[in-house]
Amino acid sequence: MEKYISLAHGDGGEMSHRLIREIFVESFGDGKAALFDAAEITIQNSKIAVTTDSFVINPIFFPGGSIGKLAVAGTVNDLAVSGAKPAYLTCGFVIEEGFPIAELKKIVSDMADEASKTGVKIVAGDTKVVERGSADGVYINTTGIGIYETGKGCSLEFEEGDAILVTGTIGDHGIAVLAARGELGITVPINSDCASLNKMLWEVLEQTDGVKIMRDPTRGGLATTLVEIAEDFHLTMKLDELALPVKSEVHGACDLLGYDPLYLANEGKAIIIVAANEKDKILDILKEFPEGKDAKVIGSIIGKQKGQLLLETPLGSKRLLTRLSGTMFPRIC
Repeated sequence: MEKYISLAHGDGGEMSHRLIREIFVESFGDGKAALFDAAEITIQNSKIAVTTDSFVINPIFFPGGSIGKLAVAGTVNDLAVSGAKPAYLTCGFVIEEGFPIAELKKIVSDMADEASKTGVKIVAGDTKVVERGSADGVYINTTGIGIYETGKGCSLEFEEGDAILVTGTIGDHGIAVLAARGELGITVPINSDCASLNKMLWEVLEQTDGVKIMRDPTRGGLATTLVEIAEDFHLTMKLDELALPVKSEVHGACDLLGYDPLYLANEGKAIIIVAANEKDKILDILKEFPEGKDAKVIGSIIGKQKGQLLLETPLGSKRLLTRLSGTMFPRIC
């Protein structure tokens, strides 16, 4: 473990993984909870899901969203991919002295609008103000509570041949936010994919019983999230490079700047691993929603025990994918 925290510890990649495992899991002692986006808790024979998240994105307003919309959608999605129905949120604000009241009103309005769309209620909160120069505007922390319904959820029972689906194009959020910072030196006409997916994902759980696991590939991107699943459940997975849905604008920016779309952050996409005989039905369900219109099968489970992710290239060769290593984009969510 390094002696000091660096920005790479917050990028969702290898250093983030070690930080969580070696500091937090070692002290708090619940390695199983670290496998999922929300913790399952039983209270008086009822199972609920609990998750928490903090948002420090720069810039606060970006094409397709704001820190307020992101705070609600990101927390709702963590509950939804865990198989729970999001119900309640709390929010805590750390606000820098001198922050414009008009911008704070806009952020709060965006939160209220997104909460209304998703059907969740914001029921508690807290506000702290710090000295000028201490918080870069505003940071938001949220806690989400969801409800598990009997018979609905992810089986976590994997088989060779299971299909890997992604609900839409990858890398949109990462490129949209980076472009909004004005650091690229180019203009990229693309919006963040920031969106709440709970209604779409719940429809999948309602209409099928072949879902093995769901995750949202935020920091660290699609590749890092799938590597985590492969290692945690001792699976060998293969992706088809030609099947990966990437918008031309994202491809162009990545080619120009040397980024890989597989490692770019997403804030409105889900990975779903499903039984092979259910993949077509689930794709049809996803495509009924705007957030799932570009859903695709991108790979499959080809074995067990090894815990690795392979990418098959157009030439038929395979390369091993690992977690994001080093710093990609700080302050992306």
